[in-house]
Amino acid sequence: MVGTSRALRTSREVRETVGEPFHEDPRMTCRNVDVFYGDKQALRNISLDIGRNQVIAMIGPSGCGKSTFLRCLNRMNDTIEGCRVTGRITLDGKDIYDKSVDVVSLRAQVGMVFQKPNPFPKSIYENVAYGPKIHGLAETRRELDEIVETSLRKAGLWDEVKDRLQEPGTSLSGGQQQRLCIARTIAVSPEVILMDEPCSALDPIATAVIEDLIDELKQQYSIAIVTHSMQQASRVSQRTAFFHLGDLIEVGPTAVIFTNPRHELTEDYITGRFG
Repeated sequence: MVGTSRALRTSREVRETVGEPFHEDPRMTCRNVDVFYGDKQALRNISLDIGRNQVIAMIGPSGCGKSTFLRCLNRMNDTIEGCRVTGRITLDGKDIYDKSVDVVSLRAQVGMVFQKPNPFPKSIYENVAYGPKIHGLAETRRELDEIVETSLRKAGLWDEVKDRLQEPGTSLSGGQQQRLCIARTIAVSPEVILMDEPCSALDPIATAVIEDLIDELKQQYSIAIVTHSMQQASRVSQRTAFFHLGDLIEVGPTAVIFTNPRHELTEDYITGRFG
């Protein structure tokens, strides 16, 4: 209990000084974001930028708010009854919570890859083609074929599935299914890709493939990843944000966060004193 009290106290003390939350070239900006589930406040006064062509990792113990924050970025929290988000979140300068924003279009621009692979009960081809079809991104079958191939290539999956495109997506291995879900996200030309524990259900070999893919994808996309693995955060991200009990405790270059954190609470978490 002594450790818990100290963690609570430290969290409150550092709430206003989180290091480097802002980015010189942001794709998304978040300012003073609060999230409530009914009467319970899940996030408090979060200000953070998602940099262009960069990976930001969000770490922290279970229940600290990192996945809740991630879901704010494409309004997935809208689907949760009683959830209320305040503050301002922008994509390329436009408030994504403005009444004029089409949420379906927003979720194409800010795609999400979930913890467990969730391919549609369709063929590999149709899994990737589905989004471009409903968003009208291809006028001809040839254009659709090109989008499917390009997306599967970007996801590092084309060579493995090019001769079996009509087989069910669910016939693939877990790691291949996750890459299929990434290809499905890429197919609608997003600006930002959100990843919520994308490797937690995968074996080490499949995890290494996904991590290499993330490193390649950042050349074209901004990526925000939630992970429980600090080793993964250190490998794939350029910036890291540490959350605790609904507060954003510290943000900064990943190398600095892991070797010379500003705050005692961050250091305690990274060194395994709690979590």
